[in-house]
Amino acid sequence: EKICVKVAESLQKTCERLGITYVFKASYDKANRTSRKSFRGPGLDAGLETLAKVRAESGVPVLTDVHTEAQAAIASETVDVLQIPAFLCRQTDLIEAAVLTGRIVNLKKGQFLSPSEMGQVVRKAVEAGGKKILVTERGTTFGYHNLVADMRSIPMMRRFGFPVIFDATHSVQLPGGGGNRSSGQREFAPVLARAAVAAGAEGVFIETHPDPDRALSDGPNMIPLAEMPRLLKTLLKIRAAVD
Repeated sequence: EKICVKVAESLQKTCERLGITYVFKASYDKANRTSRKSFRGPGLDAGLETLAKVRAESGVPVLTDVHTEAQAAIASETVDVLQIPAFLCRQTDLIEAAVLTGRIVNLKKGQFLSPSEMGQVVRKAVEAGGKKILVTERGTTFGYHNLVADMRSIPMMRRFGFPVIFDATHSVQLPGGGGNRSSGQREFAPVLARAAVAAGAEGVFIETHPDPDRALSDGPNMIPLAEMPRLLKTLLKIRAAVD
């Protein structure tokens, strides 16, 4: 909880100074971890309490992912944005339940889908009444234990009529690359973030931590918190250049 508040407050100050809209994201349950023994999170009740505290103390909107229709209804009472995980992006009932809460819904593209196939996912949300939708690119499966980020997907998915976000840190994940856990190549996350903004992404999704090597989940992908201000300034310059 302390780390969540620390990260949120630190990034809020940076983003406010730079004029960037900031949304804090955390998971109460990482239900799709590689190993059953991996850390999953504090659970629904405790996790939502932490998100509520972050929202209250930092004043930033918060986002979390949901895995069932029931969770969508419960989480919507606390968070501003509901996220459909990439592995669950074709689950029609889950998408509809998230939309029906009235919250913003972030649809993450499955690692197994082409950009054009995400049009069907977006259509499900729209036909359920969704008007506040985000679409997130998070890389595509490339052989075993690897992902690639095809920047063509950003302009392709922008054609759906909703903002496209690029997940820079999950895109450098090496799924299962650590044996009983996923590994990652964090050194390439800033590279892909820069490319995505140049390609037209309206936002970037970045995992960060004061000490990524001690993070309980996805540490190998994470960008150290101290490096975030410099990266965000660079992304703003790229955005200004392409605009």
